[in-house]
Amino acid sequence: MTVMNIPGSKSVTARALFLAAAAEGTTTLLRPLVSDDTEGFAEGLTALGYGVRRETGAWHIEGRPAGPGADTAEVYCRDGATTARFLPTLAAAGHGTYRFDASAQMRRRPLGPLTTALRALGVDLRHGGKEGHHPLAVHAHGVKGGALTLDAGQSSQYLTALLMLGPLTAEGLDITVTDLVSEPYVEITLAMMRAFGAEVRQDGRTYRVAPTGYRARTYDIEPDASTASYFFAAAALEPGRSVTVPGLGTGALQGDLAFVDVLRRMGADVEITATGTTVRSTGRLRGLTVNMRDISDTMPTLAAIAPFADGPVRIEDVANTRVKECDRLDACAENLRRLGVTVTTGPDWIEIQPGAPTGPAEIATHGDHRIVMSFAVTALRTPGITFDDPGCVKKTFPDFHRVFDTFVHTP
Repeated sequence: MTVMNIPGSKSVTARALFLAAAAEGTTTLLRPLVSDDTEGFAEGLTALGYGVRRETGAWHIEGRPAGPGADTAEVYCRDGATTARFLPTLAAAGHGTYRFDASAQMRRRPLGPLTTALRALGVDLRHGGKEGHHPLAVHAHGVKGGALTLDAGQSSQYLTALLMLGPLTAEGLDITVTDLVSEPYVEITLAMMRAFGAEVRQDGRTYRVAPTGYRARTYDIEPDASTASYFFAAAALEPGRSVTVPGLGTGALQGDLAFVDVLRRMGADVEITATGTTVRSTGRLRGLTVNMRDISDTMPTLAAIAPFADGPVRIEDVANTRVKECDRLDACAENLRRLGVTVTTGPDWIEIQPGAPTGPAEIATHGDHRIVMSFAVTALRTPGITFDDPGCVKKTFPDFHRVFDTFVHTP
């Protein structure tokens, strides 16, 4: 059995950076993810005037409950969706003028429901180009609070940003959600807010956030469940292989750990304990139909091993994957077809027929880290797979290729 120590969760690290910046006192984050996304978030905080000190294994953030320390700032969000959505929301609670821009890839990704909601709360927010997209400017004068309605059917990050803003408002927030995707990510948000001293309650589709502020603390970042999915999938695919990921067990915050339940349905042996999760190959993968609305970041992982199942694999209710770093439904279909696999897609689904992929083929990554890491698993049983942009894994796991290669060659 191979034991894999997976880097810290990107989702948890990003939320922890927001909460630490907003808290009274200095917070220490233990084992944060070090990647392009999280470093971009930390640099954005520094540009806004927050104190950030990074050392190996721990980041220290000096909180500013009243908002950014800088009166004006230019923040470049790189490719990071959490950076691009959370930092303007954090800045809105302060006082000053803050301008945000992002990479071409991130400029394409939508912000509209979030910026509309912020404007409804009285935030002076202006887009510099296409409405509902970066770049944007926030002319901040604090946020009073109140009630609003939000469509989070494209991204749960819109709701997360507003929930985290709630304790920083003068009167609190009542947010009624008309649609919501990836709901487990909101559960992460709520648990972490409470850990930093917030008071949040949920009445059906309405979230009520009290204006409590936040309190600094020491916070341990758990391993990234989405990243772990590639190692779990590899263990399920390769006969005789098993892997244990410590730190992702029954108490894990991240909903993407439910990917192992999909592997269990396909025939893998899965054991989840209080301290970690183990996946073992049984030598067989069954086809299935699965709704992945709540764990859509692992859709490419499943698509990448689907051809090795003994029947069709149909993945449903994943329309939101079309507005990620790339259109992941089309990217998965395109690359599987390059490998000779029969694939059909619809607006929110993909169906993959069984049949061993054939190489050689170059995977079109579209600059998307998850496409690279997913098809690295396919490459275990498909000689000749290469990538047109293997380095884009820096977004969440800069050392992925070395670590995965070591994992593959460990007995």
